Amino acid sequence: MAGGANEQAADVVVLGAGIVGVSAAYAIRERGLSVILVDRRPPGEETSHGNAGILSSGSILPLNKPSLFKTLPSYLTNQSAALRWNPFWTIRNVDWVLRFLANAVDARVKPRAAALHGLIGASLKLHRDWIARAGVSERIRETGWLKVWRSEAVAAARAEHDFLADYGIKSELLDRQAISALEPNIVPSYAVGLLHSQTASVDSPGNVTKAYARMVAGSGGLLRQSDIKALVTDGDGWRVVLGDGVIRARHVVVALGPWSPDILKPLGYKVPMAFERGYHQEFTPNPARKLQRPIHDAEGSFVMTPMENGIRVTSGVELTDRDAPSNVAQLTQVVPLARAVAEFGEAVAAPWRGARPTLPDSLPMIGPAPRHSGLWFAFGHQHIGFTTGPATGAAVAAMIAQDRPSFDASAFSPSRYL
Repeated sequence: MAGGANEQAADVVVLGAGIVGVSAAYAIRERGLSVILVDRRPPGEETSHGNAGILSSGSILPLNKPSLFKTLPSYLTNQSAALRWNPFWTIRNVDWVLRFLANAVDARVKPRAAALHGLIGASLKLHRDWIARAGVSERIRETGWLKVWRSEAVAAARAEHDFLADYGIKSELLDRQAISALEPNIVPSYAVGLLHSQTASVDSPGNVTKAYARMVAGSGGLLRQSDIKALVTDGDGWRVVLGDGVIRARHVVVALGPWSPDILKPLGYKVPMAFERGYHQEFTPNPARKLQRPIHDAEGSFVMTPMENGIRVTSGVELTDRDAPSNVAQLTQVVPLARAVAEFGEAVAAPWRGARPTLPDSLPMIGPAPRHSGLWFAFGHQHIGFTTGPATGAAVAAMIAQDRPSFDASAFSPSRYL
């Protein structure tokens, strides 16, 4: 402590207690540095809470890929369960949209897939290790996840299978009978399936994040819940101004997900971030008709996954302002489709909304700020933040310690946009 009861000091302060920030804080403590983890809410209660809980080995293909252009006409009516878009947001952010589409070409797919493969592979190893260390091994399921098509989409499934195989990622093509053998408690609505067999899932991503946060505290890190008001330079270090005090540190890691641009703008960084908002709702399961794994209905544009509190149904993408009022139209559209396949009862809670932070190339920023010493970025993980949180945190911790990450992080350098 320094300067009073509400002033603290540490080697590193991490802003944001989602999966990325918690992972960074734990990895920093493992390297022997003092750390304070700060968020306005308890760990794991923002975007990290609301995902499908998938530790996905195969999420190496960005959403902005060449096939996107074939589906764009279906989005123009703004009635798709896969994508809804706010016209006013689109006009204001046309530069981001054009940059996003510019990445959806063949020449820009494989380099990004290779970068994500390295990040994901490193992260899945850490997840499995940390879940055991945290004493929550009962939360992980090594049952893979299942992508399914209602139509005879064998070509699409095989193309994905072959793409993953090029990176050494195993998957299995399934027909209707094989799908029923894996998931005997769903209606046999699907003609084709692809089992991502090296993927795992958890029954509560929020509680896994909290378990990692307990490891931060158990290793000597400090957790502080407060509003983050400002980030300012302070000699050769940093001063984080909170709603109830100040933290001084030599290094600051910004891991605030969709709120990261706000804290960085006063420092002159204009982060090209959009917000792929998504919704979920959980429903009472039938214990006699359980799902064994997450199921992604490719044509229905939803994921249903068994969670601690029920069957969680997640919707597609809504492109709009981060804090715009909720619009549950996509969720309303897909819940009946999910209910027609899996048996579940009434909702156990109101719909939840989150904002996936996405950069134009669908890659996160991981690394040092271009113009400020001791400032580190760890955000922009689009749909795979929960999967990639541990390796992102470990990479930043390595860089702070002047060490090399366990994977090639060059593609994620913040300097590519800033």
